[in-house]
Amino acid sequence: MIYFNNRRSAVDCLIRDISSHGARLIFSDTISTPDVVEIYIPQKEQTLRAHVIWRHGQELGVAFAQAVQLEAAGEPGELVDRVVKLESEVAALKRAIKKIKADGGPEFDGI
Repeated sequence: MIYFNNRRSAVDCLIRDISSHGARLIFSDTISTPDVVEIYIPQKEQTLRAHVIWRHGQELGVAFAQAVQLEAAGEPGELVDRVVKLESEVAALKRAIKKIKADGGPEFDGI
């Protein structure tokens, strides 16, 4: 699934050719997206910010923002993987807090 417009828009997709640098996304119909999207991968409970690099019919090519930023700074690939994993954990924690709030759990001030 991808999210855009401050998570107000969501569209299902298939993720293909994924690497630590980017992926190819396939949609059921041609889609118009902004240049920056968030990709949610449910199997990994991971959300990645990505820049659209190319568009062709029902497909998008994206580069993951963390990989682009860290590699531009000269950081090794291991650090990229650690940042991606930590961002995934943060996203999972935010979802857990949101679910607790929705279920009427204790209130969390400042989160």
